[in-house]
Amino acid sequence: MKKIGFLSFGHWSDSPHSMVRSGADSLLQSIELAVAAEELGADGAYFRVHHFAQQLASPFPLLAAAGARTSRIELGTGVIDMRYENPLYMAEDAAAADLISGSRLQLGISRGSPEQVVDGFRYFGHEPAEGSTDADMAREHTAAFLEAIRGEGFARPNPRPMFPNPPGLLRIEPHSPGLRDRIWWGAGSRATADWTARQGMNLMSSTLLTEDTGVPFHQLQAEQIRIFRDAWAEAGHDREPRVSVSRSIFPIVSDLDKQLFWRERHSTDQVGHLDGGDARFGRTYAGEPDKLIDELAEDEAIAAADTLLLTVPTQLGVDYNAHVVESVLTHLAPELGWR
Repeated sequence: MKKIGFLSFGHWSDSPHSMVRSGADSLLQSIELAVAAEELGADGAYFRVHHFAQQLASPFPLLAAAGARTSRIELGTGVIDMRYENPLYMAEDAAAADLISGSRLQLGISRGSPEQVVDGFRYFGHEPAEGSTDADMAREHTAAFLEAIRGEGFARPNPRPMFPNPPGLLRIEPHSPGLRDRIWWGAGSRATADWTARQGMNLMSSTLLTEDTGVPFHQLQAEQIRIFRDAWAEAGHDREPRVSVSRSIFPIVSDLDKQLFWRERHSTDQVGHLDGGDARFGRTYAGEPDKLIDELAEDEAIAAADTLLLTVPTQLGVDYNAHVVESVLTHLAPELGWR
């Protein structure tokens, strides 16, 4: 059994061909898609975070609003770029959104991806310490965030406060118990998967890996998952970890599906360069359900993961994206043993 959700980048464009014309459209339609996905029986609504782009950027108002409109579906991010974050302010926002949702947040965080601007985190007031990198800074912010959401006191109270304080050091408020176990790291390599496990975070792996060994994408990703699980066991954590993978999957069951995705039915992995190194990009799965069932049954990384996130074409609108989710749930998931 797998949890199946969607992952939206929240793109908008004023193009006449786009169903998402503005930032307001993107935010409101994201909430409506979460509601629709829950009604269809999906398990998760996840949102990408990109700064300085016509895409979703500020996740916590969106997650809180979606949490208030839904009752069961998991709500998450994939991923928040920790180079940009104030860890303690983020801890407050995350706890508040989690409490509003009834403890349904699954927060994916990471070092981030290539940006729209040069060193965009500097505009947010964050500078790597002398001798360290922006990746080091992201991990430092992460460590501070994880410590804050544990709920332990660390701040010295004012001896003459406006309101009475509880005894001892003060913690970030509000506190949401259990949130620490629902933090995921978006790992782009096998080495980062090992590090993720040792930090006690769940593993989130997308359709891109920032390395290439010459094997198909799904096999390289399956190796990444094995390394993560081995490192988790070695670290001796007292809970079972979760692992998600993302895929672009489009069953062709209507004339519109065929019009949009027929050309993708022979998609293959792609190898390129990203941030100065090799990278492997996973293929798109598109075709008639019988064909996809056979192909997806061979995907070793999906088999190894407990959660599958379907990347959706946001600008096609809520109805079509709900159709994509429903098609996977009804035409593929039962035959593959996912549901």
